[in-house]
Amino acid sequence: MAFAEKLLSVAPPVEVAGRRVKRYHVTADPSGIAPEVAAAAYALLPELLPEPDGTTPPASFSVLHRGGDSGAYLNTYSWVWDNVLHCSIAVAGQPGLGCPDRDPTRFVRLERPWIGCVWELPPLAHERDAWVRHMLAPDRPDLDAYVADSLRSPRTGGTRAHA
Repeated sequence: MAFAEKLLSVAPPVEVAGRRVKRYHVTADPSGIAPEVAAAAYALLPELLPEPDGTTPPASFSVLHRGGDSGAYLNTYSWVWDNVLHCSIAVAGQPGLGCPDRDPTRFVRLERPWIGCVWELPPLAHERDAWVRHMLAPDRPDLDAYVADSLRSPRTGGTRAHA
């Protein structure tokens, strides 16, 4: 099967475990990610976020990816130590990755040192630049501006814009 980019969308940010979390969805399905898959993934989100470190503004972003098979993946990235990303991942529907079955709503933590697949990585480049633009470069960091600045692209590859 030839490689094809997937659809990328932005869900509204949420506050979880004292962190403001930006949310991206990746899927090949034009109808989006099923609500029950998203609800199951986001129920595990508090377990994937590190405790705020007291000096870094408590901000994170996640990428929820519904694979073309039974898999679903929730990658969470949290800003720590001022300019470092902490990564935690949960997976569902992939017995080969430690899931109990092929149910895309039964998420478990992934203990492998992975950071994401080719469809999950585009938000990382944007989020790095947004963190610098709104938190590190200005005289006064602006967490609200960072949270409002998401990658706005209909696909995982190609032309990108931020808003």
